Amino acid sequence: QVQLVESGGDLVQPGGSLRLSCVASMITFSTYAMYWYRQAPGKQRELVAWITSGGGTNYADSVKGRFTIFRDTDEKTVYLQMNSLKPEDTAVYYCYAIINDFHHWGQGTQVTVSS
Repeated sequence: QVQLVESGGDLVQPGGSLRLSCVASMITFSTYAMYWYRQAPGKQRELVAWITSGGGTNYADSVKGRFTIFRDTDEKTVYLQMNSLKPEDTAVYYCYAIINDFHHWGQGTQVTVSS
């Protein structure tokens, strides 16, 4: 059974940094693209960043230049390095992957950016 487990969310001041982690189990990790989504209160879930199996990366315009997605194949972990955080980055962040046509979500990790 595939599991995606996020960690690293916290309360941080504007301008600060956080690194989120998503550990994937029971899959050939390097084969699949991995995604980070977020959902703020009262808003729809939005795609933040993704990384392909080949290591190509893409970002939402709102985070481009501030966030970096990368993966460690040996550790089966995808990371989201978030710098220059803004209050509007406050959300629950989710790891996501489509594996063998099934959609898998992590449980989410809360990021709060506030002074």
